[in-house]
Amino acid sequence: MDRTAELTAPRLLLLVPARTYRAADFVIAANRLGLDLVIGSDGALPLGGRPVVHVNPSDPQGSADRIMAQSGPVSAVVAADTPMLVLAAAVAERMELPHNPVDAVIAATDKARQRRQWALAAVAQPAFRIVPADASEDSVRQAAAEVGFPCVVKAVSLSASQGVLRADGTAAAVAAARRIRRVLAAARRPPGEPLLVEEYVPGRELSIDGLLAAGDLTVTAIFDKPCTPEGPTFEETLLTTPSRLPQPVLAAAVATAGRAARTLGLTHGPIHAELRIDDRGGGAMPAMLELAARSIGGLCSRVLRFPGGISLEEMVLANALGRPTRRHHVARPAGVLMLPIPRPGVLHAVEGRTDAAGTPGITGLTITIPTGQRVQPLPEGDRYLGFIFAEGDTHQDVEKALGAARDRLRIVIQ
Repeated sequence: MDRTAELTAPRLLLLVPARTYRAADFVIAANRLGLDLVIGSDGALPLGGRPVVHVNPSDPQGSADRIMAQSGPVSAVVAADTPMLVLAAAVAERMELPHNPVDAVIAATDKARQRRQWALAAVAQPAFRIVPADASEDSVRQAAAEVGFPCVVKAVSLSASQGVLRADGTAAAVAAARRIRRVLAAARRPPGEPLLVEEYVPGRELSIDGLLAAGDLTVTAIFDKPCTPEGPTFEETLLTTPSRLPQPVLAAAVATAGRAARTLGLTHGPIHAELRIDDRGGGAMPAMLELAARSIGGLCSRVLRFPGGISLEEMVLANALGRPTRRHHVARPAGVLMLPIPRPGVLHAVEGRTDAAGTPGITGLTITIPTGQRVQPLPEGDRYLGFIFAEGDTHQDVEKALGAARDRLRIVIQ
């Protein structure tokens, strides 16, 4: 064996969108793993002093050629966030590296395609109807009546609860569709995008993060969502882990998420699944809400402290390199509070940060929007103000600490 080749660090291509929370954590993970990191982006500044290869998500062939010419071959391709998922699959295919099928990744970014494919495979999910972009408002009324009230109206291409509204009646469904169309136009989505109208599933909500290897799912974290709103908007705020749901319910939810991923054709890399535990009729049946071919978004992964100090991003990169994945349990109850934007305007200040960060049990506080920027709450907006992290001996301690820290912040929006 060539000793030089043996000592050469694996080279990994990290595709970073121009706007993401995740880049720094992936770079830190690559450094901890001793990887030779190549960064491709459509706008990111140099990260850690590394040059950035320009890529174009709409030109995977040209991007792959440019990467290979400028950096040489790599051992794996990872997308740091949603806008690069399809490109990562296409580039990996071009380079003959392990990857998800491009069509499967596209399906995972389209809530309407997810619903159709899950329906064909009898994956548990809400009843739904798809309303074409050129359909009349009568079509929205009919779709809502068919799935029943309350219902949820969704944009099929947006994430993080952007463009998602509950409607309790026909008039509200039509108003929600109009509002979501305006959100899509502001987000510069294609004008032909349909809307999804689905039944509202009552019950507890949870998210499952895991890593796929040859289609087998290894769970990395399960989050409860104790404060999930019932509408009209669905901004996520509080996540706690490990889940407190009964083991049989969790096992059923994990099995459903794994089946949902495989039904879409996903076989490789991270997934993030959102489910509701349908409590109608006295049961506890998991129902798929949506699934993404990435790990949990925002800065939420920072709450996960695995034994040995391993981060979720390290696990994602190791999985991409074909290294064995085993389940790591979070050492103590932990939680993250995502700070929603309370009203539109210009962010003038976030006061009380020192006091909030000093709250017993708080392990971190990050405000992610600079002052002076215009902000917009959900469902029009697509960002959170920041993230607060906590650990404790019990879940109640974690929730109490996060609530106390939040109460010490004063958000000034002009």
